[in-house]
Parts: sequence; structure tokens; C-alpha cells
Amino acid sequence: MLLFAVCVAAKIGHIQVAEGDKWAKMAEEIMFDYRRVKATRGNIYSDNGSLLATSLPFYKVAMDPTLARKEVFDKGLDSLAMLLSRYYRDRSESDYKQMLRDARATGKQYLVLNRRQINYQTKKEMSSWPIFREGRYKGGVIFEKMDVRYRPFNNLSRRTIGYVNEDGQGAGLEFSFDESLGGQDGQALFQKIAGSTWKPVFDGNEVKAVDGLDIQTTIDINLQDVAETSLHRHMALHDADEGTVVVMEVATGHVKAISNLTRDGKGNYLEKFNHAVGGSLEPGSTFKLVTMIALLEDTNIELSDSIKTGNGEVTFYNRKVRDHHEGGFGTLSIQASFEQSSNVAMAKLVDKHFGLKPGKYLDHVDRLKLSRPLGLQITGEVFPKITRPQDKAWSGITLPWMSHGYGLEISPLHTLTLYNAVANDGKMIKPVFVTSVLQADRLIREFETETLNSKICSNSTLKQLRLLLEGVVENGTAKNLKDAHYRIAGKTGTAQILEDGRYTKKYITSFVGYFPAHAPKYSAIVVVKNPKGWQQYGNNVAGPVFKEIADNIYARDIELHAPMEKKTVLEAGVLPVIRGGRQEELTMLANELGVSTHSATEEEWVKASRNGSSVTWKKNEVLKDRVPDVTGLTFRDALYLCEKSGLRVVYQGRGRVAEQSLAPGTRFGRGARIYLKLS
Repeated sequence: MLLFAVCVAAKIGHIQVAEGDKWAKMAEEIMFDYRRVKATRGNIYSDNGSLLATSLPFYKVAMDPTLARKEVFDKGLDSLAMLLSRYYRDRSESDYKQMLRDARATGKQYLVLNRRQINYQTKKEMSSWPIFREGRYKGGVIFEKMDVRYRPFNNLSRRTIGYVNEDGQGAGLEFSFDESLGGQDGQALFQKIAGSTWKPVFDGNEVKAVDGLDIQTTIDINLQDVAETSLHRHMALHDADEGTVVVMEVATGHVKAISNLTRDGKGNYLEKFNHAVGGSLEPGSTFKLVTMIALLEDTNIELSDSIKTGNGEVTFYNRKVRDHHEGGFGTLSIQASFEQSSNVAMAKLVDKHFGLKPGKYLDHVDRLKLSRPLGLQITGEVFPKITRPQDKAWSGITLPWMSHGYGLEISPLHTLTLYNAVANDGKMIKPVFVTSVLQADRLIREFETETLNSKICSNSTLKQLRLLLEGVVENGTAKNLKDAHYRIAGKTGTAQILEDGRYTKKYITSFVGYFPAHAPKYSAIVVVKNPKGWQQYGNNVAGPVFKEIADNIYARDIELHAPMEKKTVLEAGVLPVIRGGRQEELTMLANELGVSTHSATEEEWVKASRNGSSVTWKKNEVLKDRVPDVTGLTFRDALYLCEKSGLRVVYQGRGRVAEQSLAPGTRFGRGARIYLKLS
């Protein structure tokens, strides 16, 4: 004990040891050091409190066979050796007995019984074994605790949850929130023994570790499973190289599911890289939404205006822009050109209106937060690559190519954030992965939804954008995603992959949008890289993944379903409900019921305005190619007016029109649909 005290005192500087002193030589042979004791890492929870990652205690079993009294050691040796042999199955009972005897005889104070770690339940069991039951100081047993990170859902969202290495490097939420999760390490005295092994020495001066805090994520584990399973199945079906899917709540920006899969070269798909956050790719046609925002905000174009796309080719300098449709689309309305995803139309429009002032177009790119990182809670975010007029790479073809999503690189989350803003009434919010930091049940820090842009465009433009995105699914490139129970709005994307400066016949396919279209609650993006086979477009590769996820959400979320109809009971003596219709019919009905009426217009179609116990008829103008105001009308009248204006009607419910999907007075293209909710 005196030697131990001198060694420790010399190590921590409490005494000076003269050179040549016999104690100094002995201290050099027996090294002591205060070493780090790792804190228990905090938990990572899903949105409903399910564990996504936790630290489980495991133990390395060692022994100081010199500490047990002779009678205790001799009496328990046979039984202990038998139990160790049966549990570890690496040595015979006699080998364990000989190993323990030899260690005690030679005064060995630290003997690792087996390198295999045991869990807490096994530790409790072993603590009752002979000799071990005497404890650390009387039996010599040493259970060295080692926390092991455990993911109850295995590889689900593995890259987003992430990791931290021993050297402090890592990825995902584990790394991004390491300061909170990691806690505060402690310190304890260790003795270095043979084989460069460090044995803990309990001297009473230990600094206790402070356990890490927990974090609550936005991940819905059930939706995560659906998203990952669907992505994996379709990637395998198309033999694709990489894929990502992100599902987000429109109003909050909470990321409910995120999956990133990469082929491992052996026919399997693994979560090796977070493509949604760190992936930099040309977005292709999903970027056409930016082009439409710029055009609708800065020019006087109407969606019903025509544009000639010819045979599907247009030349800018020495390069050609081509449409995917064989033979071209000919003359289209601007709305139809977006719905059919005409590259030629977008390139011609942008060149005409922004060719001499590209800065105005790029101002929209900047305002839509597409030129800088979003500042996410998770590390590894890519910096977008946007070419500008002052750059050497800028040329006369840059802007026409940018108009349909080439010549720039952004992350999938940038694209989703933009589309989510359209769904969120123009309010652009930052995607959220973590909602709070907790210490047990105590809230330490809360993360609120952060607004990036309170209004990405005018209300007029916003209404037209939503009309365009619904049209893509109703009439355009994503008609295969149309659903009878709820509406989807979004955009397909198919971009050729650039390799060694040349575009190949390999593609990045995507679909991004939101649902239900009339009252968006969720937005999502699906990107699949290099699908093989004859299906290589966004609608038939990425689109079905989106649809499967949307169907699952619709089936599970009761709030997305229309409520059952409520029967209306009229009380006697109460003025009847008269809201609108044909003036002649309404006047006749009012006279029959004894209700006084006054007319402020000679128009055939009117809206009713109550004036005390009488009703006044007001003008309800109906124009061709303009959306009529049919709220309050009976379904028969609403159907007549809509079809007379050139609209195709889809309805839900019975009774009068409570809501209409298209704003009254706005222009619409040929074949446009209007959705009426009746009640």
C-alpha cells in the first residue's frame, strides 16, 4: 500500500521524488494515470416517444484473484470455474481453474476472464456466483461498464440518426447534437499493467460523469417504415443506384420520414449517405416551378396564353433544347406547357422575358432560398451551385437551361422546402428534425418552426401555382398518380446525369408535391438515381413511391377524411336559406314562401344578400374562361355554371357548394378541373 500511495502521489504531483530514489524506480514500473470515464449518452426519441437510439450498459468481466480470502477462494473455485466454462464456452472447467490459481499464486491483480462483453442481466446473475458474490473488494470481481449504442429499429433512418466515432467524427443527429447527447465525461485513476492494459483503481477521488441529455425528433416511426420500404422496393424493381424520400408536415416543417439508400455493389441497399441533406444534383423539371414564379411575378403572361413549341426542339446558339414528347407538342397554353413539362416552352419564355436581364430571374432564385444552405439542424448540408452572369461558366445558354432545371445543383430538401411553401399559403419554413432537448421529463430547450420567407410570391401567383401543380396530376405528366379519394398536387422531374462534362443516357427521376391538394397537410419529395429498364421518368419511377406513401397517410390520418354529413333542420318562422342561383327561379321561390325580394341587377345569375326580413339579389357575373363563383349554389346550378364556363367538375358530398378549389374570377386553361365540396 505504501508503494501504491507513493506512485499515486508522484503521478499527481503531491511529492517530489529524487533521481535514483528506489521509490522512483518502482513508480516507473507501475504507472498510474487519471483517465477519462465516458458519460452515458442521451437517448434519441421519435415523435411519439419511441426509442430510436439509446445506450445500453455492457460489461467486461475481470478479476483480482488476490483479494479473496483463502477459504473463500478455495471453497468457491470449482463452482466458479464450472460456471465460467459453461457461460463463455471457450475453455474447459479445468483450464479456468488453473488460470485463476496461477493468477493468485503470482500475485496478478488484474485478470480479464473473457473479452466478450456481457449485458446487465448477465452481470446481475454473475454477481451471485461463488467468490464473485463477495463483491469488488472481498471477492475481487471487476465489472467494467462500457456503454454500447443500440438502435431498436435497426437500420431504419440509420443515416439521419447518425453516429459519433471515438475520434469525435460522425454524422447525422448523433453528431449534430453531440454536445447535448454526449454529457460530461468524468475522471478516474487507472493503473497500467502488463499488455498495456489499464486497470481501474478506486481511490475515492473519481470525478463522476454527467449523463447526456435526450433529444425528441420529428420522425414518425410508422411512416418512416412505410417510406423506406416503398423506396427500397421500387429501387430494387428499377435496379437504381441511389434514392431518397422525405415526408414533411406542411404547417410545421416537421420531417416525419426520411430515407436515403445507396447500392452497396452486392445487390443490397444501405443508408450510407444522406442524399436529402448533402446531395447536390440538377433538379430537372421540378425547377420549372421557380421559372413560373418568376414569369407570373415579373411579366404580364396569363396561363391561358399560347406558346409555340413546334416539333419539340429549339436552338440557342449551338445547343438544342428538346422536349421528351416525340414530335413535340405544337402550340400549347402556358398552363398546358407546364402540365406536360415542355422544356422548349420554359426556355423560350425565360429567354424572351429575362434573356437581357438574367439578374431579375436570379433574384427569384435567391428570394426562394435556393442559393444558400438552409441552415438545418443536421450537419452535412450541401452548398447550392448557382451560376451567375459574372462567372466564367456563364454563357448565352445558361439561362434557357436553368429554366428547366439544368446547369445548377441544389439538394432535394431545397426543392421540398420550396414546394412546401406553395402548399403553406406562400410561407416558407425551415425543415425541422428535432423539436426539443430533454433531461428525463424536464424540458431543457425547445425548437420552434423558423420562417425563411413569410411570402414567396403574391396571392394571385400562389393561386395559379397551385392550379398548375394540381393540373400536372389531373391532366399532365403525373396522371398515373390521380386518386379518387383525395387530390395530389406536384411536379415530375427527369434530369440526365452529367458525367465527365457530357450528359449521358442515365437519369435522375423525381416527384415532389403535397396532399390533399385542397387543404395540404403533408409535402414530400422522392428522388431515384439511374433507374434501369424502359421506365426512366419521374412519373413512373419516383411517382409511385410518392403515391404509396400518400395512400398510407390518407388511410391512417382520420383528419384527412371528409366528415359525415350533418342533417339540416329548419325551425318554423325562420327566414329560409337562400344563397344564389337563377334570379327568375329564386324570385318565384321567395314569392311562394312569402319572402320579400329586391333586385340590384338584371343579370340572370345572382347571389342573395339578406336585408332584415327581405332578400336582395346581387350580380354574379359568369364569363367564359373565368372561374365562376358558385359557393352557396345548389349542385345543379353550380354544375351548369361551371360547365358553361368550360370547366370540368369533380364533386364530393351532397347539397349546396361549401367550397370550390379555384378562386372566382381567375383564368384557367382548356380542360381544367374544379373541385366542389358540397354540404
